[in-house]
Amino acid sequence: MRVGLLLYGDLNNISGGFLYDRKLVEYLRSRGDEVEVVSLPWRAYVPGLLDNLSEALLRRLGPTPYDVLLQDELAHPSLMRLNKRLKTRGSCPLVAVVHHLRCREAHPAWQNRLYREVERRYLTSVDAFICVSETTRADVEALAGVGKPVVVANPGGDRLPGALTPAEATARARQPGPLKIIFAGHVTPRKELHTLLAALARLPREDWSLTVAGRLDLEPGYVNTIRRQLAKGGLDSRVDLLGPLNDAELSRRLLASHVLAVPSSYEGFGIVYLEGMRFGLPALAGNRGAAREIITPEVDGFLLPPGDTGALAACLARLAGDRELLTRMSLAALEAARGHPTWRDSGAAVHRFLHKLVAGRLTETPGRQSFPTAAG
Repeated sequence: MRVGLLLYGDLNNISGGFLYDRKLVEYLRSRGDEVEVVSLPWRAYVPGLLDNLSEALLRRLGPTPYDVLLQDELAHPSLMRLNKRLKTRGSCPLVAVVHHLRCREAHPAWQNRLYREVERRYLTSVDAFICVSETTRADVEALAGVGKPVVVANPGGDRLPGALTPAEATARARQPGPLKIIFAGHVTPRKELHTLLAALARLPREDWSLTVAGRLDLEPGYVNTIRRQLAKGGLDSRVDLLGPLNDAELSRRLLASHVLAVPSSYEGFGIVYLEGMRFGLPALAGNRGAAREIITPEVDGFLLPPGDTGALAACLARLAGDRELLTRMSLAALEAARGHPTWRDSGAAVHRFLHKLVAGRLTETPGRQSFPTAAG
């Protein structure tokens, strides 16, 4: 099968969405499918909308030489009307890979009205959906309606090298000293590092340390705000801003930590929570989005209202002061991670779905058509 994957930027960009796309390409190629990556330049949102009028882009994409064209939903501004023009040229099936919808993020109301309308038009222009979570599928169907073929293929948590035994997790949790917290994610407002720092400022300095692993160059203004917050609160000596880490170094840092805290305002899935749990780290996450599909509150982590520094501080204080609680939650996180699909499972579900779609065995119906992630 000949597959195209259209996206903004470089497939090797570091983020959960690009990781998902890379893993999907790797799996499809391992099964003998030909996959061509079609990269569009990154643009600001409104300039991206002008791509829909581009004759050069229309000629580049159609008629498509593929059996199916996947489109990362992140590129929706450039495609919402262009897809309809492609279909007049006899395009192959168009399938959106949806990580999460932009209109579900925290933006001013007027912006989200714009994002909602543009995304609605884009979603109605494609033929099928690959969604990373049940939460994302519900968001897609609420905006575009039900009836089109859809597969929910959860990301895997087995990317990083290294492993941790229950005995090692127990010994780590019971070590005396400060609670070692890791924040793994790009330093952008949606990940709410500022909320985590505000919560930690409420705790005794000797009770914790924080490692921040993630890109610092995406939103320089926000990063400067974070640096000022650290200086004003006297937190500099307790917080390490490391920047992005390779897989081996990230694994080492996760193994050396007690807790993963990324209190995002919204996540379409939250691969980092699953990866952290695989290293026995209870996860502290925001309660909006799909983190609830990964984390069981009070068992292997906590789900907190975005921006609630008091609740976040209380959870961290509990884990710092009760090492038996930390031990139980660490072991529960390890066990929960074992029950999640692997990247191979995820790729297999999408592979089956696409081959059935191309073969004409999936059609639009009044109800849902879904294929579970677990390989069968």
